[in-house]
Amino acid sequence: MGYDLVIFDNDGVLVDSEPIANNVLAGYLTELGHPTTYEESVRDYMGAAVHRVHELVLERTGERLPADFDETLQARTCAAFEQELKPVPGVEEVLGALTAHGIGYCLASSGSHERIRVGHRVAGLDGWFEEEWIFSADDVGRGKPAPDLYLHAAGQMGVEPARCVVIEDSLRGIQAAAAAGMDVYGYTALLPAEQLPGATGYFGDMMQLPLLLQLPV
Repeated sequence: MGYDLVIFDNDGVLVDSEPIANNVLAGYLTELGHPTTYEESVRDYMGAAVHRVHELVLERTGERLPADFDETLQARTCAAFEQELKPVPGVEEVLGALTAHGIGYCLASSGSHERIRVGHRVAGLDGWFEEEWIFSADDVGRGKPAPDLYLHAAGQMGVEPARCVVIEDSLRGIQAAAAAGMDVYGYTALLPAEQLPGATGYFGDMMQLPLLLQLPV
């Protein structure tokens, strides 16, 4: 295998959370007087940290979101996760294969640490990730598409960027990984490859990933 570290995005790659989270976000923004469809939420915010929501609403409307927006959004999202969240099919087999072959892995997510942990607990993935393998946009100054989060994760894991490969399902994430000097594979379960330009390669089924990484399951 040509990599020493596999860095996973979280939402939509490890846990099947993007449909849930974007429905919650679209509904909340609409409730606040900023009509937003699910499709618009995916287009504008998928893969981004929550500060992008504030910036885009202010830019478009001249209005600021409520001071408790982040807290309320997180509470609603976590509550929806508790009811609906599942792991991405095949991801536990992939993590098991990496573990069996001694390949390091971690995650780097635009979501908060609390959101990541709630999602992993509900989806049954909490046993796969040590606390020190979890990195959030909250840990760095700039979120995706800036390379900061992926460079931070690689640095904390002690691996050179060129020896890392990123697994992403959003354009911003792919741009962040490329800017960090890392190979990146686009997971196309939610968005087609044509909406995710710039990746090293693409796959639509998590069970295809070990083959791409030349790693037997």
